[in-house]
Amino acid sequence: MILISACLAGENVKYSGGNNAVPWLCQWIEKHRDQVLLVCPEVMGGLPVPRLPAEIQRRGTDPEDYRVVNKAGEDVTAQFQLGAEKVLDLAKAHHISVAILKGNSPSCGNKEVYDGTFSGILVPGSGIAASLLIENGVIVLSEKTVTPEILEKLVNADF
Repeated sequence: MILISACLAGENVKYSGGNNAVPWLCQWIEKHRDQVLLVCPEVMGGLPVPRLPAEIQRRGTDPEDYRVVNKAGEDVTAQFQLGAEKVLDLAKAHHISVAILKGNSPSCGNKEVYDGTFSGILVPGSGIAASLLIENGVIVLSEKTVTPEILEKLVNADF
């Protein structure tokens, strides 16, 4: 089974109320529904749709020294952490070893996230849910790096 960000599958859970559907991935999901678990850590953490955009703000060099704030300056760290924990619980319960998550997201980004200034600047780092999954041995890819061929290999791999 593979964990996939619900927004990539066309579900309207994005902060703006829309989605980040990837057409080929949506088609693949329809054909492999029994092998896919769709999640949105932000919604699972209790945030509404739509909601204000949020970004991770680092407060030092320690990876644990951060907070997540929305564009109005409200701290939504607790919701992001709760959603990440719920996603990890599902991954463990379903013995999931691979996730395809939305790149650059403060929850799901696996290589880069926005810098916390709401200026569109990307910096190296992972989102809250992606980081927790990675720390627990889940391979996290984004829609930017996964291809149909890679996905087929992952689904048929024995981890």
